[in-house]
Amino acid sequence: MISYYGSKSKVIKYYPKPIHDLIIEPFAGSARYALEYFEKDVILIEKYETLYKIWKYLQQCSPKDILGLPKMKSGETTDDYNFDCIEAKWLMGFMVQQGVNAPRKTVSKVGNFGKCIERDKMRISSSLYKIKHWDIRLGDYRDLKNKKATWFIDPPYQYGGEYYHSSVNNSHLDFKELSKWCKKRRGQTIVCENTKANWMNFKPLKEMHGSKNTTTEAIWYKENNGI
Repeated sequence: MISYYGSKSKVIKYYPKPIHDLIIEPFAGSARYALEYFEKDVILIEKYETLYKIWKYLQQCSPKDILGLPKMKSGETTDDYNFDCIEAKWLMGFMVQQGVNAPRKTVSKVGNFGKCIERDKMRISSSLYKIKHWDIRLGDYRDLKNKKATWFIDPPYQYGGEYYHSSVNNSHLDFKELSKWCKKRRGQTIVCENTKANWMNFKPLKEMHGSKNTTTEAIWYKENNGI
C-alpha cells in the first residue's frame, strides 16, 4: 500500500508461503509479505514513528477518505493543500515520489506523475479492508514475544540499509545480535537480505535489475524451529 524504500513488491512471490496462521513482520516497512497473505492474523512492529502512524491512519480510513485526498499535479507540493491530519499529508508524501525513505513534498516531474498518484489512491482505497484486523505496533523487533508463527524478517540491509530514515537505518542494528535472535524464532523463519551480506548464511533467491545496479536478493530459511 505504501511505496516505501526497500519494498518487496517485485520479489514477494519468490518467498516461501506462510505455513502458520499468524504472520509477524518485525521490521514492518511496507509490509508486502503480510499484504500478500492479508487474510492471516498479522502482527507488524515498526520503529519509524511516521510510518507507524500512517499504517494506523490507513487502518481507520474509508475508501472515500483516500479517494478524497488532493488531486496533485507535477511540481505542486503537499504544502499547497490542507489536510485533515498530518498522517494524510505524510501518506501523500509517499505518493508524490515513489520508493522513498521518508515523505516528500513535491510531485515528481518524471513522466505524468499526477496519473500515478490517482492510480495509487485507487489501489490503496481498494485494499483498506485487508488491514482492518491487523495488530500494528510502534516499537523495536526485540519487543516481540517469541510466538509460533511465520516470521518474515526484512531488516535494513547490511549494505544499502544506510539509506533508510536515520531513526531506523542499519546503524542501529547489531547484526550479530540480530542473527542470534532470528535463529531462535519459533515456527517458520524467513530472513531477507542480499548476497553481499555475511551476518547469516544467506542463499541467493532472485536477481533484481534496477535502473543503475543489479543485485541478488537472498534468503535464510528454516521451518518449525523450536516447535
